[in-house]
Amino acid sequence: MQIQIFAPQWGNNALPAAVFIDKVLEAGFDGIEMSLPLDAALREEWTGRIADAGLALIAAQWETVFHSDFAQHRAAMAELLENACLARPVLVNTHTGKDYYSGAQNAELIALAMEISARHGVPIVHEIHRSRFSGHPMLLMPYLEQFPDLPLTADLSHWCCACESLLMDQPHTLARTLPHVRHIHARVGHAQGPQVAHFRAPEAQEALAAHLAWWDTVVELRRAAGAELLTITPEFGPAPYLQTLPYTQQPVADAWEQNVAMLNFLRQRYAD
Repeated sequence: MQIQIFAPQWGNNALPAAVFIDKVLEAGFDGIEMSLPLDAALREEWTGRIADAGLALIAAQWETVFHSDFAQHRAAMAELLENACLARPVLVNTHTGKDYYSGAQNAELIALAMEISARHGVPIVHEIHRSRFSGHPMLLMPYLEQFPDLPLTADLSHWCCACESLLMDQPHTLARTLPHVRHIHARVGHAQGPQVAHFRAPEAQEALAAHLAWWDTVVELRRAAGAELLTITPEFGPAPYLQTLPYTQQPVADAWEQNVAMLNFLRQRYAD
């Protein structure tokens, strides 16, 4: 099974396409995960430059976070997923639904994503994320029953934060969830937040070990299933996601440096 590791555009959104792509190539990533512009010309400029650089693309959809009204959320999600699929990415990672929508409403959004995915022939995977339909393990469980083939992005740092733990007390929810994972966001969370200050710091080693155990399980499950590809995006975010010093707001670490360090760490760990 091939493992491809993608660079997140998050934290570099202000960089022109050519500058960011050169940065990604220099670091050695296999591709880019980004939210694509809705303007067709701008979308094609990005996708053309990415393809010309020999990089793969994961299209991300998170902008529905701005729509609390269900009808607006549904309409925005349909537009964003259609736009993402037009780029023919490896997959589309979507922030779907709200934790305060009804089960029927979130199920309607999942079904919408399934329909768009089937029509375009592009996998659409739903990110485990706070405030979405999957923001807590027990929120997700009913949807796994309703949609037995529900594909997920494992960003389990969010569950650490939501559950105020490293999930050591709920192996049953992990056992039901990890077989659904098709994409990993390799950020390390902890019991009090979704991102450690630096994953290589001594105080972060317990949290890192927990996340590595989950990622290792996903790798083993996908290999056992005969998957040809597994994608991973290191996703350490910029300030204020990254901790800052009081008053000065100076970031305590460099998010891009951590993403590159995680790239190299995972390459070594999962080398065939």
